[in-house]
Amino acid sequence: MARVPSSSSDTVSSDKGGLVARSAPGDNAEPLTISEVSAALKRTVEDRFGHVRLRGELSGVKRAASGHMYCSLKDDKAVIDAVMWRGNTGRLAFDPEDGLEVIATGKLTTYAGRSKYQIVVESLEIAGEGALLALLEKTRARLAAEGLFDATRKRALPFLPRTIGVVTSPTGSVIRDILHRLADRFPSHVIVWPVLVQGQGAAEQVAAAVHGFSGLEPGGGVARPDVVIVARGGGSIEDLWSFNEEAVIRAIAECTIPVISAVGHETDTTLADHAADRRAPTPTAAAEMAVPVRSDIAATLADFTARQRRAVYRPVELGRERLEARARRMPSGETLLQAQTQRLDDAAERLRRGLTQRAGQGREQLAGVAARLSPSLLVRQQSEARRRLERTRLTPALVERPLANARDRLVALARLASQLHPSRPLERGYAMALSASGDVMTGKAQAEQESALNLKFSDGELAVSVGDTPPSKPKRARKPSSPRGGPQQEDLFG
Repeated sequence: MARVPSSSSDTVSSDKGGLVARSAPGDNAEPLTISEVSAALKRTVEDRFGHVRLRGELSGVKRAASGHMYCSLKDDKAVIDAVMWRGNTGRLAFDPEDGLEVIATGKLTTYAGRSKYQIVVESLEIAGEGALLALLEKTRARLAAEGLFDATRKRALPFLPRTIGVVTSPTGSVIRDILHRLADRFPSHVIVWPVLVQGQGAAEQVAAAVHGFSGLEPGGGVARPDVVIVARGGGSIEDLWSFNEEAVIRAIAECTIPVISAVGHETDTTLADHAADRRAPTPTAAAEMAVPVRSDIAATLADFTARQRRAVYRPVELGRERLEARARRMPSGETLLQAQTQRLDDAAERLRRGLTQRAGQGREQLAGVAARLSPSLLVRQQSEARRRLERTRLTPALVERPLANARDRLVALARLASQLHPSRPLERGYAMALSASGDVMTGKAQAEQESALNLKFSDGELAVSVGDTPPSKPKRARKPSSPRGGPQQEDLFG
């Protein structure tokens, strides 16, 4: 069964094994040079590992004549080459030697001369409530399923509330802490709704207070709060149980005013915290959340005023910052010359070995040649050279023959130039038609466009008119020298 040749895919695959490299159809990727690949690898490694700290053992420590230090860092599984430039080796507090365990700080880079990666080291350094909790979790899961704790229901607090409502005990330290913190930060109008915060009936009173604040009408006899704080001091889970009651949770969730829950201390968590718009770790923190710091606002306004004054100088400052940023990103001269410096060190080492090896080879060759040299050989070569010089004779014909040939070619060229002179046909009776400006007319159509023509003969010019237009005098008369009428060219050879 004959095999049908396939299309371009087989052709491309067969060309891959050809003698001359060819690009596949649709392939626009030009082959990279070794230098381009090395530069790309260098940029990638330096960008990814611009700052690393390595811990390992020094090995193969070697100081170059330039002051740079070359070594390796290794552990029980891997090894990496390291180089430390002279400027950094001078700041070392100890003398590096093989076997020392160090922490090297620097950046990874590549050395294209050996196709290896290495670290450029910058510094070196010589490792009984179980049932109650179950009930609480059951209530939490049920209310969460209803969506009362969803994050999408949370509302943002007003930046600067005019009136703050507080639901707490009027005789505890909580209300004093809240009022004291509000006075320190930003004095505001506070309305306290007194309630029990623990014991029988506490949950109902807290729920009623939240509903009461939410039901106030704007512009009524009692100012409607912009934010409500539900607060209580710390205690056990039994003391805080009122704020886990479903009535309180639903009242907070249904409140039309943003609510801050500040029940217990930082480690205490109640279901009221999940239902409120914000949770404060302490009542004092709730006051801090409710209002900003007045001094900070004043400082911000002062800063805005100062920034307004500095607005005209901002372009100059931006330009200065950009310039400084670009200057910081510019690599130092030492960094630019790192690869070249390392390559120079390698070249110097190879040059030293090469010169030593070449001198040894030259010494061996000289010894072999010296063994073959003898006075009799030099005398014989001198005699043969003298005999070849005596056989060589210079004759005048060697110089005269090229001159005669050049003279003949020059005479032939002069004769040809005389025959091809434009005035030679005029001597045989022909005439040359010129325009009024002296241009040569080469055709009838060109001559008909002129109003007058000049006919040039061997002995002068004659003005003629074209059609009915009278002839005009020629603007200039051309009298080229005739090969026979004018002065004759002198014979170049006398």
